Amino acid sequence: MSFWANAVEATRNVATEDDFEAAANRLITEQVLYAADRGSKVAYGLIRDFEREFKRALEPLGYVVRINSQLRYACAIPKHTKSSPVTVEQTLLALVLRKIFDEETRNGHHDENGEVACDLITLEVKYKQTTGGRELATGGKLVALMQWMRRWGIARVDDEGSSQPGHDGDQPYMVIIRPGIAEVLGEAALARIALFSNTDAEIGSADQTLGAVAEEGGAV
Repeated sequence: MSFWANAVEATRNVATEDDFEAAANRLITEQVLYAADRGSKVAYGLIRDFEREFKRALEPLGYVVRINSQLRYACAIPKHTKSSPVTVEQTLLALVLRKIFDEETRNGHHDENGEVACDLITLEVKYKQTTGGRELATGGKLVALMQWMRRWGIARVDDEGSSQPGHDGDQPYMVIIRPGIAEVLGEAALARIALFSNTDAEIGSADQTLGAVAEEGGAV
């Protein structure tokens, strides 16, 4: 009997072994799966309904599976990390986003999916304040950094309405900080915020979990 046989039977064969394997692979690859994302609802539902089975499947591979059924997302957090060539810019942006997320969430400024919206002007101000005056990347460099944030499952861009009449040309998109950031960048990451005013070498050590996510190379 295969590993997923009992789970498949429990779904009355609505889901196949391939469905379970695909969901497990996506969870490892993408790090965070959100039910609200296109194409992720079914995979998230399998992980939620068969949490025990997914934990058993991923535990030997060194992953801890966490599920937030209220905000409808699932994470696969690596237990063992390796050093990874995460840049200072990637690290700083990720941790600033975590700080903004915490501040806005405490004030109730989030939507029904637990996501926090931040415009580029606010992000620039918060970035400079938090990092001791460093300048936030702009243009294509910022877009490239945001692709990494999306890869790690912690933020995305929302450019809906950018072509609408009256849209501010200085605001080509909004940054949407996703609730999984609290899982991917845990308490150790918060402690790193205090190091922002120190040297790049200190900042570059960053949160080990962040490095592990980059090491895995999740899908953009």
